[in-house]
Amino acid sequence: MIWKMSGTDKSLYLTFDDGPIPEITPWVLETLDQYQAKATFFCVGDNVRKHPEIYSQLIQRGHATGNHTFNHLNGWTNHNDHYLENVNKCRDLVSGNLFRPPYGRISPKQFRQLKKEYQIVMWDVLSGDFSANLKPEVCLNNVLRNAKAGSIIVMHDSLKAEKNLRYVLPKILDFYSESGYTFKSIPQSITNANQ
Repeated sequence: MIWKMSGTDKSLYLTFDDGPIPEITPWVLETLDQYQAKATFFCVGDNVRKHPEIYSQLIQRGHATGNHTFNHLNGWTNHNDHYLENVNKCRDLVSGNLFRPPYGRISPKQFRQLKKEYQIVMWDVLSGDFSANLKPEVCLNNVLRNAKAGSIIVMHDSLKAEKNLRYVLPKILDFYSESGYTFKSIPQSITNANQ
């Protein structure tokens, strides 16, 4: 599993889980464009099915995409065959070989099967934007206190995260851009990762 990218240059890797949805993903794209920032979107297949035009925008704007299962399944609570079928259903809609398990939960058998075909991408910084119990300032501090060169940062382009994300994302982009960082998407072939 990939937890962090190489920290040899001042790059950060923003990732967005659970989209694309019309209520927040277009705003994320516009905000990233303002900073010439690239990101990686781990897409739920059913959302891509419902909003193919937004998925196309992700690709057209040069962002990377990854598989996040078709129905946002928890690997710990779903039978292996059902889980893997759900990943395959998403693969029909989402290009590339990046995969992130929803909730970060994947069984050893699921991992062994999926690593044959995918780069499994986790994270080293969790913003917590999805939590209704966390204030936006706390989510921002989760990133500012922990992100370093090469960090993979998790945020969510989802309704649940919208309030926190709209506060946090511009501030992260502003702070790290001012500090000389660039924002990159995770490459499909990861050779420089710290695993």
